[in-house]
Amino acid sequence: MAGELIKDRLIHGGDYNPDQWLEYPEILKADIAYMKEAKINCVTLGVFAWAKLEPEEGRYDFEWLSEIMDRLYANGIYTILATPTGAVPHWMSEKYEEVRKMSGSGICRLHGQRHNFCYSSPVMRQKTREMDQALSARFGRHPGLIAWHISNEYGGDNDGIGCHCPYCEASFRKWLRNRYGSLEELNRAWWTTFWSNTYTDWGQIHSPSDNGEHTMHGLKLDWKRFISDQMLDFCKEEIAAVRTGSTAPALCNFMGAFKPLDYFRWAKELDLVSLDNYPFWHFAENESEMAMRASFLHTLTRSLKKQPYLMMESTPSVVNWAPRNSLKRPGMHELSSLQAIAYGSDSVQYFQWRKSRGGAEKYHGAVIDHKNGDNTRVFRDVSRLGARLEQISERVKGTCNRPRAAIVFDWENWWAADDAMAVVQPFDYLGRWMDYYRVFWEKGIDVDIVDMDDSLENYALVIAPVNYMYRGKYAGNVRGYVENGGVYVTTYWSGEVNESDLCFMDHHPLSDVLGIRTEETDVRPEHMDNQISYEGKSYEIKDLCALVHAEGAEVLATYQKDFYAGYPALTVNRYGKGKAYFIASENSVFFLRDFYDRLFQETQIICTFDACLPEGVAVSERKGAAESDSVWFIMNFNADVAEMTVHRAYQNIETEDEINGTVQLLPYQCLILTIPQRERKQK
Repeated sequence: MAGELIKDRLIHGGDYNPDQWLEYPEILKADIAYMKEAKINCVTLGVFAWAKLEPEEGRYDFEWLSEIMDRLYANGIYTILATPTGAVPHWMSEKYEEVRKMSGSGICRLHGQRHNFCYSSPVMRQKTREMDQALSARFGRHPGLIAWHISNEYGGDNDGIGCHCPYCEASFRKWLRNRYGSLEELNRAWWTTFWSNTYTDWGQIHSPSDNGEHTMHGLKLDWKRFISDQMLDFCKEEIAAVRTGSTAPALCNFMGAFKPLDYFRWAKELDLVSLDNYPFWHFAENESEMAMRASFLHTLTRSLKKQPYLMMESTPSVVNWAPRNSLKRPGMHELSSLQAIAYGSDSVQYFQWRKSRGGAEKYHGAVIDHKNGDNTRVFRDVSRLGARLEQISERVKGTCNRPRAAIVFDWENWWAADDAMAVVQPFDYLGRWMDYYRVFWEKGIDVDIVDMDDSLENYALVIAPVNYMYRGKYAGNVRGYVENGGVYVTTYWSGEVNESDLCFMDHHPLSDVLGIRTEETDVRPEHMDNQISYEGKSYEIKDLCALVHAEGAEVLATYQKDFYAGYPALTVNRYGKGKAYFIASENSVFFLRDFYDRLFQETQIICTFDACLPEGVAVSERKGAAESDSVWFIMNFNADVAEMTVHRAYQNIETEDEINGTVQLLPYQCLILTIPQRERKQK
């Protein structure tokens, strides 16, 4: 687990690129002193260093890396060593054209940028295996090595379309053979009788592109699955290579809700997962929206393995690629970093340690800037945070968030829903899903995020918004979950298609559990307002309105206008020992807040921090083995003082002061609290 990498210490560090500074030995010497001053205990090396590690084919130069790792370890600084496949050197792509990606129109890309290679290329895989094995043989047992950083932000070119070269096309057909077994089954799954698309030979199948077929949903969905699986297969080969001479754990730096890669599948192949986290702070007058979205990414990453993770990258000051690149205001660096710890990270790490002198990221934030060494506001912020992390490590290590509620978020469902060519285009599954996460964040209640393969049995409440696709054994798992006493909530545009994106026939797969019959889905015209009536109050609705009929379910809310006035807008059905709710309308947050109050009361899910939280103040609990070991992070994302009423005594783990009653939180302040020591002794 992440917490075991450096015993009893949270990791504080980040990407270090000494390969850019080998001609400046005085800078490399100064870096060590600065790291110790800033309480840095770990760095990531070699992320984009292939050209330095193998300057020409077959000739490795590891001496500079060995010297750096030795020097770091001698000064108490550990290394997470990267495999350098984030960018291949010129000599490789010039000599072996096949390693370069090919567009859907058949054009081979020139060398350049990052992630600039084909994941199916036999040459690329061979060269990667040789490099990774050589690194493992040389450094796999180095006392300073604590983990392997496999490549960098796989798929980070963000095109999501992969490579369309002959190797990828052949690999795709092989993947399809393994999935379907026969062309007959594939034709059935893809409904190829539509538009005379029936395949009679595997060689007729090509990747979707603007130059050919790009409307067939089964083809597009399976291509997305293949791209994610093919990159994962490449990653697994890298993991196998570094393990030839090392037992250090392997991790990848994920990018939160990165659409092209199914991180739930990826996480199963890794020892650890990590997050590259770059919220756009200060873009709006109110930070709550960005704070909520950042908390979602942290929650998602922790949920992938239900254990602490690493925040692998963040900026201590500014990014260089946003439309407007604002500096973090005083206090925001500590707050945003501690937000990661609050939601399950065992590290705060940066991209990068020292600003590059040239290149695309020379103005990306770093701990050390171009001119001022340690005499900067940013360096002082980082040093102050490093001291705080050292102080809280003993109390935080060994804890993790353990929610009693879960929300279903599924990558394959995301791909299918956004491609459905129905109701609203583009559909924006993630944006609609986020409304259901938001209320948990506002109410200070931790939640897990699960996909359709995860077990539901340990949760009192499961919410499945916009669950368009049902795949695998999901419907059966939900039925068993509710029958055994669980509370399940799903919404409009759910249970529409199976895992092949074929529409269900006859009835909704969970019609018996939900007690309803689904019929149509309307997109409310913008000029026609509508509301629902729930518990004596009226709530404005957004654009999607499912028309359903109660067949056993109790109707809790109804539409008020249009031809479906009086139709059910919210139902509940008792099934076995549990309950299942169906939300037919797309609702505002005002409705969801009130509805969640009902759910939380039924399931006895509460914010475990006993206080009234003002707007913009968030809380997250890392649970220990006992209640007295739990740690609460109270985070004020307001640029002003926030006043909070606390209903019982807590102790600040940094100052040991007790707080109770009225508490004032300074702008961007994070309090870290626990049960008072006197109570812990009694227990």
